[in-house]
Amino acid sequence: MSGARTGPSGFINTLEETLIALLLGLMTVITFANVIARFVFNSNILWALELTVFLFAWLVLLGASYAVKVHAHLGVDAILNMLAPGPRKAVALFAAGCCLVFSLLLLKGAYDYWAVFADLPPTSGRWFPTGFDLKARSQSFYEVQDVPMVGALRFLEDLINYGDPYEKLPKVVPYIILPLSMLLLVLRFTQAALQVLRGETDRLVASHEVEDELEAVKAQQGEHD
Repeated sequence: MSGARTGPSGFINTLEETLIALLLGLMTVITFANVIARFVFNSNILWALELTVFLFAWLVLLGASYAVKVHAHLGVDAILNMLAPGPRKAVALFAAGCCLVFSLLLLKGAYDYWAVFADLPPTSGRWFPTGFDLKARSQSFYEVQDVPMVGALRFLEDLINYGDPYEKLPKVVPYIILPLSMLLLVLRFTQAALQVLRGETDRLVASHEVEDELEAVKAQQGEHD
């Protein structure tokens, strides 16, 4: 386990876990601060709720790909446990292929939704990209409802908004998590499929909660005996 925390892979693991923990911590702090502002100072942090929603979305979407990476998603492996190693591997590869296709579809949809806010052309094609839709109307001027513009992001005004200033945070900023998280999801399912192919694992996710509980019960009974 100590080796998992060394080298580039360990750095990425630490970075992902730190970012997820930071998002959760920020949500807690902002919500608590807003509660104090309301009930103690009879005031309100106008942007607190919207920012918390964005942070929660980032937490869920980043957590989804991270959970694939560490095999933390819940799964039902009753049928897999009944199969021989060969068929079990085939079923696992089929499941990985389905998940990979699904995540690619999500990636296309996520990019197309985000691209117009970034003054970029979305892809053409209903299911899979066949090119870029250069006639799509830019929506880079769209702003969020309450979160104010951050000074460090003023460069976006010249980059994508043709010099017009933003009063609120442009939607391109919080929505970038959509294509980013879906790209990570594609990467994680690809890695999971390669692990199955190399024989490092025989399933994408495993559900051993019942076995763990039975082992815990047996351990408790052994202590009493």
